[in-house]
Amino acid sequence: MKKKMLSSDVLIPKILAFFAGISVLTTVGIVFVLVFESIGFFREIPIWDFISGTKWTPLFSDPEFGVLPLITGTLLVTVIASIVAIPIGLGSAIYLSEYAQPKVRNVVKPILEILAGIPTIVYGFFALTFVTPVLKFIIPQTEIFNALSAGIVVGIMIIPIISSMSEDAMVAVPASLRNGAYALGSTKLEVAIKIVAPAALSGIIASFVLGLSRAIGETMIVTLAAGNLAHLSFNPLESIQTLTAYIVSVSSGDTRYGSIEYLTIYAVGITLFVMTLVMNILAGYISRKFREEY
Repeated sequence: MKKKMLSSDVLIPKILAFFAGISVLTTVGIVFVLVFESIGFFREIPIWDFISGTKWTPLFSDPEFGVLPLITGTLLVTVIASIVAIPIGLGSAIYLSEYAQPKVRNVVKPILEILAGIPTIVYGFFALTFVTPVLKFIIPQTEIFNALSAGIVVGIMIIPIISSMSEDAMVAVPASLRNGAYALGSTKLEVAIKIVAPAALSGIIASFVLGLSRAIGETMIVTLAAGNLAHLSFNPLESIQTLTAYIVSVSSGDTRYGSIEYLTIYAVGITLFVMTLVMNILAGYISRKFREEY
């Protein structure tokens, strides 16, 4: 018996370490491929021209390789998504954490999280066939493919991320803090806004950042609803192209392997990787800085 326990104590940590190593090696492999292939691109195109150029036409006869139109398109959709998702997600979290009865919470929260399980291609068709016609009815100058429709639906998609993580952070706040505030005569709203939300701030902000990171990397919704016109514009009613939508359009085309047009996929990919990496580092920093321990 003792021999058996000793063998499991030796074997199990090695198996678990192997699984952890797979995750690390996969990440390292992805970064290596992106960097290695991008080097080939930046040998041909100066990096400053890439990050500061305002025209992106790599597939034209007179190609331009300024990635700013793709970055602004991505950020425009992300800002619209944040305007939709943050108030709704945070409001839902406060309701579920502070106001909802347990029976109501047990029903509403799973239904809300179903949104996270809907395939993004379905969200894309919803944006194109329902949201865009509604927007055109309200604002006639809206183009068929536009950033506003894509941003609204991406925002709907990330609501479960923000609401679920924020609600978990609020539930983790000790009841003694709430009871102390109630003993001093605070209302339920005052407890939620002035006690619970500040105490759970690190988790709430982390949910915002992770939700927006998900919005930056979204592909199918923006490909279907926002169009594929890479031009520098901040008008949400016009067609734009995001970083992910460009990668999809080139990957599914007839671009010759190894050509400079093909290598743009990796240059755009590493740009997207850096943006999401910065967001995740920011989320980790904020979580550590505002973490409360009770």
